[in-house]
Amino acid sequence: MSFTTLLVANRGEIARRVIRSAHDMGIRCVAVYVDADADAPFVEDADEALRLPGSYLDGKAILEAARGAGADAVHPGYGFLSENAGFAADVIGAGLAWVGPLPEAIERMGDKLAAKALAEETQVPTLPGSEDPADAASVGFPLLVKAAAGGGGKGMRVVESADGLDEALAAARREALSGFGDDRVFLERYVARARHIEIQILGDAHGQVVHLGERECSIQRRHQKILEESPSPRVDAALREAMGEAALRLARALGYRSAGTVEFLLDDDSGEFFFLEVNTRLQVEHPVTEAVTGIDLVREQLRIAAGEPLGYEQSHIAFSGSSIEARLYAEDPANDFLPATGTLVAYEPAASPEVRWDSGVAQGSLIGTDFDPMLAKVIAHAPTRGEAAGRLALALERTHLGGVVTNRDFLVATLRTPEFLAGDTTTDFIDRVEPARGLEPSHEERERAARAAALWLQGINRAAAPVLAAAPSGWRNARLPDQRLVFTHGESEVAVRYRRLRDGRFRFDDGSSARIHAWSGDAIDVEVEGRRSRTRISRSGDRLIVHGPRGDLELTLQPRFEIPGSEDVSGGFVASMPGKVIELRVQAGDPVKAGETLIVLEAMKMEHPMRATEDGVVSEVRVSEGEQVEAGTVLLVVESADADDKGDS
Repeated sequence: MSFTTLLVANRGEIARRVIRSAHDMGIRCVAVYVDADADAPFVEDADEALRLPGSYLDGKAILEAARGAGADAVHPGYGFLSENAGFAADVIGAGLAWVGPLPEAIERMGDKLAAKALAEETQVPTLPGSEDPADAASVGFPLLVKAAAGGGGKGMRVVESADGLDEALAAARREALSGFGDDRVFLERYVARARHIEIQILGDAHGQVVHLGERECSIQRRHQKILEESPSPRVDAALREAMGEAALRLARALGYRSAGTVEFLLDDDSGEFFFLEVNTRLQVEHPVTEAVTGIDLVREQLRIAAGEPLGYEQSHIAFSGSSIEARLYAEDPANDFLPATGTLVAYEPAASPEVRWDSGVAQGSLIGTDFDPMLAKVIAHAPTRGEAAGRLALALERTHLGGVVTNRDFLVATLRTPEFLAGDTTTDFIDRVEPARGLEPSHEERERAARAAALWLQGINRAAAPVLAAAPSGWRNARLPDQRLVFTHGESEVAVRYRRLRDGRFRFDDGSSARIHAWSGDAIDVEVEGRRSRTRISRSGDRLIVHGPRGDLELTLQPRFEIPGSEDVSGGFVASMPGKVIELRVQAGDPVKAGETLIVLEAMKMEHPMRATEDGVVSEVRVSEGEQVEAGTVLLVVESADADDKGDS
């Protein structure tokens, strides 16, 4: 069997990734899209794109699109319908090739309890656990509440003691039902100092299965990965062989076909490993395996789906160097990594050092709440792990990026910590090491960025001038005060005063001078007191994204006259991101205690509880359950108990 036309039933970077390999194999590609993605880059990459009337979960509409486009096969990417056994069966029933494992394997491994039972049957070590919450004490605290049909950190809660069990169970069940349509959960022992290790497997329809070594994905927030690498700095040859053989036992028992991943938890102290789950799809982090093995996993998926044999054995797999992947997200690390929204005013990946960008966005893309906030995966490969980390950090740092809050600066800080470079990357890494959550520019860096922005703006103004455009900036036929601009960066304010000199230079109010060597509508090459740099600048209204040596600074040009704004509400609980109110636990007049959950928002299929920071009384409730709210919305107001005491005195 061979394919001529492939329908890609996904979006974003993974749709682009699949299309790229399929095109290299001479296969025509058809994309599907919803209205929110009408202008997305993957739609343009495809040879043809068909609009879906509903969502990417509408299997019936996707099948109709495949038939209408004359597709031979369907590739589901990851997420959405990729691990939906019913959809896989429908694709096969329609006479199309399913680029993935058999529906029976998907169904069996989609149930975490069934997967764990198979692991025990094949003598793969498993963690102590139970389906009965009454067994919590015997499982032991701390423990994990996990969704039976879960993945991606959804429906998962760490419980430190019996006091928090009931609330964790309720929240995990709601999240699991919302994310997977199945509210079953189970308990599992929590290993505090652990590593998340996964083995990539490939199997064909002729009984051949191999593994492609391990990936370590231990650095996570909210149980979701943000940095992955291959090989793991903790895994030696003997451990790799043991984990690889355990993964292959499971694969053979499943009669596994296509690409898949067997995930393990590695106790960092003892070196013991325990089975977690089997992901019956391509993983987000698959590029690091491709980098160190030279094997294109999408190509292998397509070959296997076409009935071709792998054509190689385990002994033929070779590994080269080290690869690290960073997931670039629209999220705010300083605000508990909550997703962020907005428009990408600036998005220009660094030209060097050479890294791989798997990206689903472009400059001008709108980042909303409809989908996962991942912007791109950035992958570095080098002869050594240290070199790969340095290359990845520098590529991220040199990328021009802004308009939406991202985790870029946090990723750079993480990659450069001594602990990461030493390979000390257990699952508690973020809490234990506490990498800087964002870029903290010095006063000098802010001033340099503001001066570059001011001189760039004068060029913009001259280029737009309807008359006297050739006249120098600030030119008058009489001496007037210096030109003055005021920028803000966060809570800091930077004022720039300058005057153009007769020789074409500019002088600032501290006596330093600057010379513009080159200017364009998106950059300026300026020298200040002998220090020269080319600065990339993007603008949206009064917001300027100024790229400096350590990354980007967002400056806001202040108006000459103050514009009155709304006042903050004292004691107000404000939505930090767009979401839906799914639980409101208080009413006006209710007393509350510090730490008590008052309201629960749902965003990106995850629950975000908001808790009282001090004792007080609810004075106002401004929302209701089921209401959709925007970022910045005041949800409720709590008057502190201290304020009441002071009022009575």
